[in-house]
Amino acid sequence: MSSADCAVEAHQLVKTYAAHGKKQGIRALDGLDISVPRGMIYGLLGPNGAGKSTAIKILTSLARPDEGSARVEGIDVLTRPGQVRHVIGVVAQRSGADPTATGRENLMLQGRLYGLRGSSVRARADQLLDHFGLTEAAGRLVRTYSGGMQRRLDVALGLMHRPAVLFLDEPTTGLDPESRSAMWQEIARMTGDDGMTVLLTTHYLEEADRLASQLAIVDRGRVVASGTPDGLKGQLRGDAVHVELPAGWDDADAGLVRTVLAGLADVRDVVIAGRNVSARSDDGAAAVPVVLGALQRAGIYAASVAVARPSLDDVYLRHTGRRYSESETSDRRASRSEREMVEAGKLWRPCDSSPGRRAPRRSIPRRPTRCRSARCWCTPGI
Repeated sequence: MSSADCAVEAHQLVKTYAAHGKKQGIRALDGLDISVPRGMIYGLLGPNGAGKSTAIKILTSLARPDEGSARVEGIDVLTRPGQVRHVIGVVAQRSGADPTATGRENLMLQGRLYGLRGSSVRARADQLLDHFGLTEAAGRLVRTYSGGMQRRLDVALGLMHRPAVLFLDEPTTGLDPESRSAMWQEIARMTGDDGMTVLLTTHYLEEADRLASQLAIVDRGRVVASGTPDGLKGQLRGDAVHVELPAGWDDADAGLVRTVLAGLADVRDVVIAGRNVSARSDDGAAAVPVVLGALQRAGIYAASVAVARPSLDDVYLRHTGRRYSESETSDRRASRSEREMVEAGKLWRPCDSSPGRRAPRRSIPRRPTRCRSARCWCTPGI
């Protein structure tokens, strides 16, 4: 795909955050590459901590990479960030609306920030309020809105200036199933009716499968697979056979299971993750009794077995060697500890107003406060 056909391009993005106790820091992005065609929904799918939000921050000019380049609508994000901000809309994970203002006031302020004036700003605000079903609540303070209403207002704010590219960072996180379904319909309509390019990040497999025309699976800061959802699943020939081993299974005996299944002609791509064993077969239903019989002859009795058509979870398993749900749990735990180390690292950063000075350990407060430098975290009085 040529650069002229791309709404968003990123090449070899690398971003490392300094962290207390880690000499090499925490690498959030490790050579990420994406190319987003115009007029489609492109999904970045990955577990929490995979680097999706960091990529969005760089592409929307809110952060700078350590290495790599990025362009949005042909504009270099690193050298011309101001121009980029005029052609994009951003809906972040956390609401950007002012809770002490009304829905209409938030939209009109957003419009004025982007240069809309007079009757045009009010007309655009009213149009979006009507479109997202917020007309009756337009005069209410945003803090009285439900979660679904606030999220719809966030998307309306991102659309106020008619951007060419809309970035949606985890747009349905925390929504109930009904509100999530309604949001999916709105996102799908944006590209269908308006021809807008939408870059969506999500950790919901169903959301990526349903919305994205193309997607990139992100794991530990890099893209491990990309293509259409159906194309990625189509690369996995046949059915998936999932076997759950009995409780108390010893991980050290995983080699025995692998050896048993490797001897079966109709079974391939065996992956073992704890008690869960996954394999592929051209005919899953016929393979089940063969697999169970081979395991029983080896003294291994399965707790359950299931056959399924290929899914994005299977695609993720194939490219990373672990289940998506397992990555969600482990990466969430890791990202929490990493955030704590990053915050601790901020306490130890030398203050710009007094180069080279660090706070002694005993003086570090439980809750740091800002010093005079906008880029420095330090203790009071240092």
